[in-house]
Amino acid sequence: MDFQLSELTQQVAHTARDFAQRHIKPHIMEWDEAQEFPVHIFKELGKMGMMGVFVPHEYGGAGLGYFEYKVVIEEIAKVCGSIGLSVAAHNSLCTGHMLLFGNEEQQHKYLPKLATAEWIGAWGLTEANTGSDAGNMKCTALKDGNDWVINGTKNWITHGKSGNVAIVICRTGEPRTKDNSTAFVVEMGTKGFVAGKKENKLGMRASETAELIFDNCRIPDANRLGEVGDGFRQAMKVLDGGRISIASLSLGIAKGAYEAALKYSQERYQFDKPISSFQGVSFKLADMATEIQAAELLTLQACDLKNRGEYVTKVAAMAKYYASEVAVKVANDAVQIFGGYGYTKDFPVEKHYRDAKLCTIGEGTSEIQKIVISREELKR
Repeated sequence: MDFQLSELTQQVAHTARDFAQRHIKPHIMEWDEAQEFPVHIFKELGKMGMMGVFVPHEYGGAGLGYFEYKVVIEEIAKVCGSIGLSVAAHNSLCTGHMLLFGNEEQQHKYLPKLATAEWIGAWGLTEANTGSDAGNMKCTALKDGNDWVINGTKNWITHGKSGNVAIVICRTGEPRTKDNSTAFVVEMGTKGFVAGKKENKLGMRASETAELIFDNCRIPDANRLGEVGDGFRQAMKVLDGGRISIASLSLGIAKGAYEAALKYSQERYQFDKPISSFQGVSFKLADMATEIQAAELLTLQACDLKNRGEYVTKVAAMAKYYASEVAVKVANDAVQIFGGYGYTKDFPVEKHYRDAKLCTIGEGTSEIQKIVISREELKR
């Protein structure tokens, strides 16, 4: 693969970086402390094509690829992981699922609204007792004539309150049986569909996370995505792209923390020398830079495979696993370089430190990524 980013990719990165600096950076702690989901920011990003990165022009999207998507998420996450996470979830989960599995009528109805962020999208797979155990979901959809009736709850759903539409994977067969789930599109405001508790989180506090509650929620069969029983397979394909999202998000957080620590180490003097001149600090910086570079190369490889339509499951899992663990380590080391100041909210590394941890949990924990990687390796 060519490691040189194209002129287009560089232009997209510059645009995202400029927007993040001018419109996101001045407000990050205000939104973080209030746990405010700034919907207006996503509307502006929608006007720029960044909420419909993969969506074709005919549906109002930017029609771009994974290299451009990577730099959008990364540049925003350098400044604020919360906003980066929500941009990623909207693009790769809800919108991505519709792009992959929606029929022509569904795509014409929903993609223009999602691509421009006229509508914010949510995606519901996880439940309180079935995080990684998706085959044992309790949220069910039962066929009733030409309709489906959904009952149950989804948890940890990004944009669970503010989203306008959700793609929800429900169990339509017996627990733990093959082909036992199906995906449906449910619009907010549908009778029997409401938002539940909003989570009070350690980090990513400006990215809304809430329950979805279904109580005899009736939707037409036209809202079914793909074949009955194909929900889990669809979700796994969606998550291949989602793992590239989290790898890109992790890279952005790691780079933001590293750049802040590097700058601080050159400005902070102890014993009449910048602390970067001491081996204890300079070796930390060397490790941080090396690990970020390695994570970047894995992520670029996953983007390249996805752009070419090749099998990406193993490399996407590797990129997500490694980059997310690197983000946590780099953010931790950045706080250490800042010393006591790193533990205060006056400097950015405190927020990077809190935000980074979610990357090792969301869209498949590090342990799940190891299962995916080892299974792929054992097939050889």
